[in-house]
Amino acid sequence: MRGPHTAGHQRDDAGAAGDRIAGYFAVILPLLFVPAHLVTALASWNPVAWPPLLFETMAAFIACASSAWRASRSRGRARQGWLAVAAAMLCWMAGVGCQFLGSLTPAGTSGSGALSMLLFVLYGVPLTFVLASPGGDPWRARLVDGALALVLGALFGAFIFSFVALAGADEAGAMTLAWTFDIQNAFIAVFALVRFRASSIERERLLFGILTAYALVYMAVAGFYNHFVDDGTLGVLASPLVGMPFVLLAALALRDIRLASVPRRGRMFERVVVTGSPLILPIALLIVSAALVPRMPALAIAGCVAATLGYGLRAVLVQLHGLGERDQLAQLSQIDALTGLPNRRQFDEALRRELTRARRSGQGLALLMIDVDHFKLLNDTLGHRVGDERLRDIAATLQDCATRATDVVARYGGEEFVAILPGASPTEALMVAETMRATIEELDLASPAPDGRVTVSIGAARISDIETDTEHRLVERADRALYDSKRAGRNRVTAAWPVEEPPRALLG
Repeated sequence: MRGPHTAGHQRDDAGAAGDRIAGYFAVILPLLFVPAHLVTALASWNPVAWPPLLFETMAAFIACASSAWRASRSRGRARQGWLAVAAAMLCWMAGVGCQFLGSLTPAGTSGSGALSMLLFVLYGVPLTFVLASPGGDPWRARLVDGALALVLGALFGAFIFSFVALAGADEAGAMTLAWTFDIQNAFIAVFALVRFRASSIERERLLFGILTAYALVYMAVAGFYNHFVDDGTLGVLASPLVGMPFVLLAALALRDIRLASVPRRGRMFERVVVTGSPLILPIALLIVSAALVPRMPALAIAGCVAATLGYGLRAVLVQLHGLGERDQLAQLSQIDALTGLPNRRQFDEALRRELTRARRSGQGLALLMIDVDHFKLLNDTLGHRVGDERLRDIAATLQDCATRATDVVARYGGEEFVAILPGASPTEALMVAETMRATIEELDLASPAPDGRVTVSIGAARISDIETDTEHRLVERADRALYDSKRAGRNRVTAAWPVEEPPRALLG
């Protein structure tokens, strides 16, 4: 019979085998694909013929599939980043795929060229998003980042198509387009490098490191292709260059790469970069909007409004998330994680508050100190897990016995609990204490103690002088009464009333 550990080991072995196969493929891919692409380009001797375009499409497809594979091997922020890279590769693959289909059907070349240009514009949207939107931000803020990235892509596309018609661009328009894409590629490469230098999480650092290598090579290849390549011999030889960034991305994504950790002194730089990254999108929107002013002023105004409102909305969402986390942390800092009761810190605050209220109202205030009998023996014999279960059961019981809305039951520390009973008379305080003691005894929780079950000892104290009594004195008297209960044989309640009334024990 196969147990869960065996199944887990088999999954680990399968994952390791998959990583080894991917590593082999990462080595073989460049050695086979690039020469085959070069041979095909030389054989066709036409850079816009279908065989070279098919290889360019395949290169982008391999990069897309490799990024998706790496996403399946990653978690959290790195996984989201790799999925965005895969989406970018998919857009680029579809763009060059349109050119490939256009080469097969010359009549549709002009239409496919416009669609191809649009897909090349969209290629930058997922990459800009992953660079500008920190993975640790709340999802609503990241949703705004995604919307801003889409608006940026739309305005960038509008700017591109203001130079390009279905029939193509003139020489001046083509030069403007070349420089525009150079700026986009440099933008992605520089910010990928910045995010890489600032990342301290290994998987995230690997993502941005690989993205930096890809973006730098792609920027160089695209710049060379757009400015220096024609349809002659250089164009034929340049076709394999176009596929090289994608082959590089695929090879790096498939390899199991280990990067050195970031030194502690670089953490401030990381915080500055992560905090400032969301500014990339509105700034880029404002730049593209400014470029659109002469040609499309209405779109330019819309872009400026989107940048301002989008970043403002994002800041509000991040602020609200931060306030929510702060409130949650404040609440957690006052709750005992094991029992769910208020912890020592909240008890101190509650006792101080109730003592002040008792002085104003002139009413009494009682305090119960509760200790689990022979708890160390229970822990040593039955183990800490059982000890924790017993503490949770006792905490829930004590909470149920304190029935008034103003009563506060808290964990004082270790196996000790406390109960604040505002306005309780001496008789009422003793009744609550006795109810707690008897109810816990009736739970009949197994224990190695002499009685064979879990019991508690309780010390009760009340403020003796409303004007001069302090929290410390009240706790001290309740603690002495608890000690008297322990000394008298445990599993009992002892009351420490004012000095003129001697301490007395109530037998269980």
